[in-house]
Amino acid sequence: MYTKPLANLIEQLQKLPGVGTKTAQRLALHILKRPDDEIEALAQAILFAKQQVGTCQICHHLSAEPICEICSNPQRDRSTICVVIDARDIIAIEKTREYKGLYHVLGGVLSPMDGIGPEQLHIHSLLKRVKEPVTEVILAISPTVEGETTTLYVGNLLKHLTKVTRIAFGIPMGGDLEYADEVTLAKALEGRQELP
Repeated sequence: MYTKPLANLIEQLQKLPGVGTKTAQRLALHILKRPDDEIEALAQAILFAKQQVGTCQICHHLSAEPICEICSNPQRDRSTICVVIDARDIIAIEKTREYKGLYHVLGGVLSPMDGIGPEQLHIHSLLKRVKEPVTEVILAISPTVEGETTTLYVGNLLKHLTKVTRIAFGIPMGGDLEYADEVTLAKALEGRQELP
């Protein structure tokens, strides 16, 4: 139905999350209508971001520098670490403007069926960070089956080192943090509870 280069562009756009066939077609046709300099700027921005963005050496958040802006910010509360699954969760929590501490990105959840065990996550580096003067670790992990398993596992490792809390259940079971609105996330942070 489409010429080969256009069909290839549509196919590549469909690989993006949340982009179905119709959206990919609409984006591809829009791209073809834009001036060459705009498309070159978009392509360069994608390549530059892919080449320059790595992870923070401390918290594993996305960063173009060895230490991310949050970890290097002296105004952040260094006594609290909020543990999340990935960078999207940090972005969602930061939108609430309620949390002023540091973060730690696990890089996933425990999922034996998918071959993801503790060794594949950034749990060891979290344990090293908690040995510093940290008074609370907040587990802000989506309440899926794998998320609950990860919360319990990490919580058990940490509870003899510091106070461990989890965000309140304002987030629906099976939901993802990145899709929660700011008010729900703010209330979930306010209502966090210490693990038993």
